[in-house]
Amino acid sequence: MNQTLTQSIWLETLRRMAKSKLTTAALIIVLIYAVVALLAYCGIIAANWSQEVGTSYEAPNIQHWFGTDIFGRSVLRKIIKGAQVAMNVGFVVSMIAILIGVVLGAIGGYFGGVVDEMIVWLCSTMASIPNIMLLISLTFILGKGILAIYIALGMTNWVELCRLIRGEVIKHKDREYVQAATAIGASHVSKLWWHILPNVLHIVIIQFSGIFQIAIKSEVILSYLGLGVQNSPSWGVMINDAKVELMQGVWWEIAFATVAMFLIVLAFNILSDALRDALDPKLRGK
Repeated sequence: MNQTLTQSIWLETLRRMAKSKLTTAALIIVLIYAVVALLAYCGIIAANWSQEVGTSYEAPNIQHWFGTDIFGRSVLRKIIKGAQVAMNVGFVVSMIAILIGVVLGAIGGYFGGVVDEMIVWLCSTMASIPNIMLLISLTFILGKGILAIYIALGMTNWVELCRLIRGEVIKHKDREYVQAATAIGASHVSKLWWHILPNVLHIVIIQFSGIFQIAIKSEVILSYLGLGVQNSPSWGVMINDAKVELMQGVWWEIAFATVAMFLIVLAFNILSDALRDALDPKLRGK
């Protein structure tokens, strides 16, 4: 695939996505979350999230838009720090899963034989284990904390991508452009990296969006169970802390944490569908 054709496909993809107001709104939401997370990571905003700013359990008001928690801390600052954790987890986990899935899928699909059988067996084994049980087991083994979240989620979200990449590589490895590369003496690595993988890149991009939102939801679940983030705000921790407060009429912490998670997950779901419709060759002409 030459550079001009590749650029035209991406321009057409952006044009088709820009036509949808819903997709544009979803992209704006993702960008806002990303900017907020980056600013929080750099300490520009919500750096003093643990500071007491008011009395215990202040309802949302002009001074504290999202209210305060039991210790008088700003719920808004905690939401922002939770967004930082969520976006960090989503990005790092997606990178880990993509690395594992693309490498194993490409190797299995290209070389076939015993190598492919071993990779297919590994995929089948991983897929047969309930995901939540595997996640909990890995976090117990690795210990609590953000690093354990990265590793556990990265090791459990590559299977679907591996299967898709394997199938596409099997279809592409015997095509004319790969045979031409073989004729001029290209190595296996060169054919995979420079010729085959660029033609299956759309699958990686679509899966990146899907893995990102799955990682966010999984982090919230693990943090809710006490197996995730420690000593830092997380939407899962906030929901867990606030579940008892509902009986006292304190609704704002669990409500805003849930809405924050809902918006980013919904935005990534919309983007994932839009990317699939725009990039999948089978759907591009519809």
